[in-house]
Amino acid sequence: MKSDYLILGGLFDVEEKDERIAELEEKMADPEFWNNQEEAQTVIGETNGLKEQVNTFKEMVESYEDLEVSYELVREEGDEELASELESGVIALKEKMNQFELHLLLSEPYDKNNAILELHPGAGGTESQDWASMLLRMYTRWAEKRGFSVETLDYLPGDEAGVKSVTLLIKGHNAYGYLKAEKGVHRLVRISPFDSSGRRHTSFVSCEIMPELDDAVDIEINTEDLKIDTYRASGAGGQHINTTDSAVRITHLPTNTVVTCQSERSQIKNRDQAMKMMKAKLYQLQIEEKEKELAEIRGEQKEIGWGSQIRSYVFHPYSMVKDHRTNYEIGNTNAVMDGDLDAFIDAYLRQSLSVD
Repeated sequence: MKSDYLILGGLFDVEEKDERIAELEEKMADPEFWNNQEEAQTVIGETNGLKEQVNTFKEMVESYEDLEVSYELVREEGDEELASELESGVIALKEKMNQFELHLLLSEPYDKNNAILELHPGAGGTESQDWASMLLRMYTRWAEKRGFSVETLDYLPGDEAGVKSVTLLIKGHNAYGYLKAEKGVHRLVRISPFDSSGRRHTSFVSCEIMPELDDAVDIEINTEDLKIDTYRASGAGGQHINTTDSAVRITHLPTNTVVTCQSERSQIKNRDQAMKMMKAKLYQLQIEEKEKELAEIRGEQKEIGWGSQIRSYVFHPYSMVKDHRTNYEIGNTNAVMDGDLDAFIDAYLRQSLSVD
């Protein structure tokens, strides 16, 4: 553990982080700070994220020093109770260091950004739409446990149950860095509550993850390439959010990319948010195109489709959730559906980092 501790100390420059915090707090003290609400929230988010990192690191340093003292006492006195406490303390600190290390390694350009998450059910009607609503709850619970905020940008309810599609904006430091592990097709196997014969069904939902991008990111979008429609917004259950055409749908004609937003009562605000979503989607398309080119150069064959799910959630005939990329699996399906995703995200990100 000592070598891990020394490595973390080398990766994490407390003085540099404290200087950045002081710089951000100086910005926040400016009387004109709140003139730009969006920029202000970004600064506050970065400040809180850095403070959390610094405080966590200082707590780990303190814990490590306490454990060193305990170790010396155990060596001298051989107290079994103290030895047991020492062992528990080492395990707890090791876990905290692992999480902290992963947090530091999220260093891709947009890892620190908020995340846009979209869920789209596959074929199967009510069954797959219900699966999408279960995943919606799972990701909402995961975000809440991390202290992230969740904003529904677009919601299209299912005909009988569940959702036909939903778009969330998940706000928090490193939200995209963590959630990019969830991009792909999620497969459910269960006895369907909508099947009177009690047969087993397999359902699929596609999860799209994109970073929310600010105006500083240069993604070229020509206005003549856009088709913009407005319509009346509706909420869960089909009730109208308001009686004006405030919802906005934007189509990027060259790529046939579509985004919709109905979270605000103002058409202008929905349009602004939809343009951010479009920018994020086009950025994601650029990344995927580069990855495809690299895969072709390497001679890799990657099938993309409903058959190439990233994770399976089996409720019957046994209980198991398995990630097919890392082979990490767990038998407690209830915990996973209640938002306990960190072990899956951790395994995927560490594998990705080792490949890189």
